[in-house]
Amino acid sequence: MDPKSPEFIIDQPLKILGFVFDELSATRVSGHLTLTEKCCQPFKVLHGGVSALIAEALASLGAGIASGFKRVAGIHLSIHHLRPAALGEIVFAESFPVSVGKNIQVWEVRLWKAKKTETPDNKIMVSTSRVTLFCGLPIPDHVKDAPDELKKVISKL
Repeated sequence: MDPKSPEFIIDQPLKILGFVFDELSATRVSGHLTLTEKCCQPFKVLHGGVSALIAEALASLGAGIASGFKRVAGIHLSIHHLRPAALGEIVFAESFPVSVGKNIQVWEVRLWKAKKTETPDNKIMVSTSRVTLFCGLPIPDHVKDAPDELKKVISKL
């Protein structure tokens, strides 16, 4: 695992699971994950905790960017698990802001898998989440370079 890879710099737990970011902006954060045994519960379906991890990570990244690369902290997560995603399937994720305030942001996060057929609506929803975040927290000295590292990664996506 390359600690210099964009995914590792952005979010180490997601990188360990194999998550790949496709877009990072103040209005949308997206990516995908091929489900391996690391991501699944004993019944070989996506673990609900992994869905929650993805939701909080994507919402936090988007909120951090939207707040001008300030530190954010999740204060509430609500998740609905709608359908299973099985070992080997690809799960897609997208996050977008519902409300962007100076101190509080709310982000919607959706996880889905693709249907096997080509139809106009090719998504099977796996979960939906709402994440509320407190924004504008000071950045501790020991990670003061984190915003600059994130900006570099975003410029390469």
